[in-house]
Amino acid sequence: MIHGGATLFLLVACTADARRSQRPAARGSSDGMPGSPRSERPAARGSSDGMPGSPRSERPAARGSSDGTHGADPRASDLSSRSRGAAPTILFLGTSLTAGLGVDLAEAYPALIQRRLDSLGLGWRVVNGGLSGETSAGALRRLDWLLQGPIRVLVIETGANDGLRGQGLDSTRANLDAIVARARAYDSTMTIVLAGMEVPPNLGPRYATRFRQLFSDLARRERLALIPFLLEGVGGVDSLNQADGIHPNSAGHRIVAENVWRVIRPLTGSTNN
Repeated sequence: MIHGGATLFLLVACTADARRSQRPAARGSSDGMPGSPRSERPAARGSSDGMPGSPRSERPAARGSSDGTHGADPRASDLSSRSRGAAPTILFLGTSLTAGLGVDLAEAYPALIQRRLDSLGLGWRVVNGGLSGETSAGALRRLDWLLQGPIRVLVIETGANDGLRGQGLDSTRANLDAIVARARAYDSTMTIVLAGMEVPPNLGPRYATRFRQLFSDLARRERLALIPFLLEGVGGVDSLNQADGIHPNSAGHRIVAENVWRVIRPLTGSTNN
């Protein structure tokens, strides 16, 4: 069953994606998808919520995406390498939902996960590998470059843009399979977490059902940890989203962070909620 809130959320997303697709393609684009101006902002050095000593999640340096999206400030990963050494890493591979489009980087859910880890005294490093407008094919193309250092947990948040464009499920499934295989080839001991997504029923009930099942089926087959629906409790709720009705605001990101934390908490060795 499609969540009512998710349906409204993703119906608006379809319109917004169509508008974005009319913009000129960014340099190096293969599909005309525009980049996100948010992803060009350098990572700030402090937290915006007044929490002392809580570093925000880091953005990896970007070389430019084959999808035409823009990457993050190249200084971020260089600084992290020098300052944090070989800390075990949680890498978030995602879209604008992960990149924190429209909010301060310190308010995006990966940064909130970093803050939670720090508050518990756990020596984990979070890397925000979100890129706005990206499809699963783009995520696969970027993955080799993002796999750097001791990545202990990979959170995959991709595929929603495939669904909104009505792309074939076989293609999305193949890309997700390849992402998992490539991550395991990099480190067979890495724990992989898959974030489930949904599409609106206007794409057809059969497509919507099969799209939702794609994530749970992959998680079961490959023995991945599963976040059933990343936007649970947020999608379609006006007060938790920005004016575009698509991207969570700071309050929405706090709920998304809780959805994610429930799944990754035991992977970090934390016994606290």
